[in-house]
Amino acid sequence: KTFMWPASFWEPVYEKMIRRAAGLGRAADAPDPDRYEHSHLHTDVLIIGAGAAGLRAANRAAQAGLRVVLLEENAELGGWLRHVPGEINARSHDEWIQNETSALESAETVQLLTRTTALGLYDDNVVLALERVSDHLAQPGNGAPRQRLWIIRPRQIIIAAGAIERPITFGDNDKPGVMLSSAVRGFAHRYGVAAGRRIAIATNNDEGFEAALDLKTAGLDIVCVADQRPQPSAASQRAREVGIEVHHGVTPQRALGGVEVAGVRFQNLAGETTFDRACDVIAMAGGLNPCVQLLSQGGAPPKWVSEIQAFVADAPRSGVQTAGACSGLFELSACLQSGEAAASEAAMRLGAANNSAASARPEIKPIDITLATETPKTGKRGKAFVDFQNDVVASDIKLAVREGYTSVEHVKRYTTLGMATDQGKISSVNGLAILAQAHEKNIPDVGVTRFRPPYTPAAIGAFAGHHRGKTFQPVRRTAMHHCHEQAGATFVEAGQWLRPRYYARPGEGMLAAIKREASAVRASLGVCDVSTLGKIDVYGPDAGKFLNRLYINNWLKLPVGKARYGVMLREDGHLFDDGTTSRLADDHFFMTCTTANAGRVLAHMEYAAQVLFPELDVVFCSATEQWCGVALAGPMSRKALENVVDTDVSNDALPYLGVIETTIDGVPARVFRISFSGELAYEINVPWGAGEMMWRKVMDAGAPFDITPYGTEALGVLRVEKGHVAGPEIDGRTTAADVGLGKMMAKKDFIGKKLAGRPGLTAETRSTLVGVKPVSANDRLRGGAHFVAGPAVPQQESLGWLSSVADSPAVGGWIGLGFLSHGADRLGERLYTAYPLKDEIVEVEICSPVFVDPEGERVRG
Repeated sequence: KTFMWPASFWEPVYEKMIRRAAGLGRAADAPDPDRYEHSHLHTDVLIIGAGAAGLRAANRAAQAGLRVVLLEENAELGGWLRHVPGEINARSHDEWIQNETSALESAETVQLLTRTTALGLYDDNVVLALERVSDHLAQPGNGAPRQRLWIIRPRQIIIAAGAIERPITFGDNDKPGVMLSSAVRGFAHRYGVAAGRRIAIATNNDEGFEAALDLKTAGLDIVCVADQRPQPSAASQRAREVGIEVHHGVTPQRALGGVEVAGVRFQNLAGETTFDRACDVIAMAGGLNPCVQLLSQGGAPPKWVSEIQAFVADAPRSGVQTAGACSGLFELSACLQSGEAAASEAAMRLGAANNSAASARPEIKPIDITLATETPKTGKRGKAFVDFQNDVVASDIKLAVREGYTSVEHVKRYTTLGMATDQGKISSVNGLAILAQAHEKNIPDVGVTRFRPPYTPAAIGAFAGHHRGKTFQPVRRTAMHHCHEQAGATFVEAGQWLRPRYYARPGEGMLAAIKREASAVRASLGVCDVSTLGKIDVYGPDAGKFLNRLYINNWLKLPVGKARYGVMLREDGHLFDDGTTSRLADDHFFMTCTTANAGRVLAHMEYAAQVLFPELDVVFCSATEQWCGVALAGPMSRKALENVVDTDVSNDALPYLGVIETTIDGVPARVFRISFSGELAYEINVPWGAGEMMWRKVMDAGAPFDITPYGTEALGVLRVEKGHVAGPEIDGRTTAADVGLGKMMAKKDFIGKKLAGRPGLTAETRSTLVGVKPVSANDRLRGGAHFVAGPAVPQQESLGWLSSVADSPAVGGWIGLGFLSHGADRLGERLYTAYPLKDEIVEVEICSPVFVDPEGERVRG
């Protein structure tokens, strides 16, 4: 409401100011230098948390012979075990942890993952956990990742995630020096660091007195303990006995000092009297919040337990149990007993229980705690913070109620209470208490919001894992990859595949190698790896009808043992893909499609079969990785093939567009007489595992004819010389008529036929496929250049574009394929190609797109 007027100020002034005040950072402008990994785990029992309950549960489950995975977010096992008088002393406490840990480390069925946090609980009890592998190291060694994301699929889960101490709401409680009592104790015991010289403790339960006794034993100066409860307890009496100043019925009003804490002002609950104490640390012990976040993520709503003034998981889901403090049990003996009971129950559910009797689950014991719902009056300067991350103060919640936001979900979004990265772990109960007081209700009556994953913030890189850069998709190599490496191939990425681009000989540059390879195919014999072509087996009595509706040409009368070139359209009438399909039996077709479109074609077929033509009896599946193939091309290809396969491959036995099934040294093989180069050519397919054998067999058979491996660059030169269209021509903007295949469109119905007849796709002014040659043999053509009428005409007045170019050894210079307005009427005409990126203008002649063997005599020879 503050920024509603004037409206013209919102974008240039208010929005920028608000974003700046929010303290949000900028998106990274450089790649993340760290490495992340993903790992998967299957186990019988997953135990989340290695405190008293988790350690005891893990040992009992291991003793029952179960596979156990134990997660602990800290570097060491043990958690925050409570020192309960008479149960365990400090020395035996450390010894107990060591004994439990040693037993787990020696168990063969137990896997310990420290520095690992369970982020989320999902369907089927899948748990996502983040391991901080090297975050704590200045220089990670041995190539260790920064973090590892575990995807864990357990049969049973025991959540022993403990509890988190909550703060107390009072004025200026965000000053440096205001800490949780557990944090002050953690600094002292875990790191040997004194959080301050003089410590004042504010509490509403016995935990504050336990902290005071613990810290005084550690040698710290305890100024006083102020307890909101009006009546003394046994714990407060022990504190008095060791000389600690104790006050009851007192709560902190505000922290004193400037930037840092210099003291604290206390007041009685009636607000009648106040007194100050000098200190540099205010330790808050406001009670414990059981960690119910994971179960809340899984759909189990938290339930308010008045005996402990906290929420616990109400109805754990199937296969999930809780133990220890996260289930509302705060005494050490109860934690241990609940861990044993959870492990015994998991073992029985998995049929692995030992002979010992199952432990009974302990009941939640009430604790003496006062949760104040009325925040003290702090004056004009002091703000009582509830959510420390989003700077939500108590007055914000009260304002939300006055504004009419009565639902807890509305209050959360109006104030952003619990919307920071901690998701209200320490702020939610205090916020709900203030909300309940404003509504004059009890806390369970106002409800609680649901927690969502992740439990703690995680780097986006951890979710991406290693799937980025070169490893974003798997690298696919053909069965003959090692043969290409031995032949000196330089590879190029084609989709996910690595394909040989060219095979340079010592001292030979790329252009020279490409020309040599293309010339070898025209003169004698070349071999190319075509394994990456998409391959799809189509079966069923309606397989022919199905293909008839996919392709623009007819397939019903294709004889068994013959192949046919086919073109399919998108539903909007534009070209989608092309390839050859062979009929191996009446109800079996073998389809090939382009490498880049293989996945899309298969998805297109799935859509057609399931949505468009569900009445057809047809099934199909990808066979791309089932068969590997080579193209044997050139005038000597038949003679070489005769020494490869175990079948007659004469012109009569295997005519043009014929298909035979044969063997190569007893290995099943298919031979297709099809050509992409325009030369006499065959494609040989064998099972993937026989790829290297086939390659070597072909190379041996072709040695007398100086066989030459050729890569994708020479393949492109050959197809441009022959005028075959490929990806640059089938770019999503062209039609069958544009590329000269309009006559293939049969009268039958097929996908895309109706929209292919739209006026815009049939206009006479559409650009159509033509061939291009420079007038000067020394000029070079550039793919993407525009056709213009004169050398000074700007490219904005384009008549068309060059889609593919090649330096042709057969023609003796640069040639190209392009699309030109009224192209069929311009053969023999001279135009110009403009390439503004290099400021080049080339005079060209428009010609037929077929530069080599226009009559097709070689391919049928």
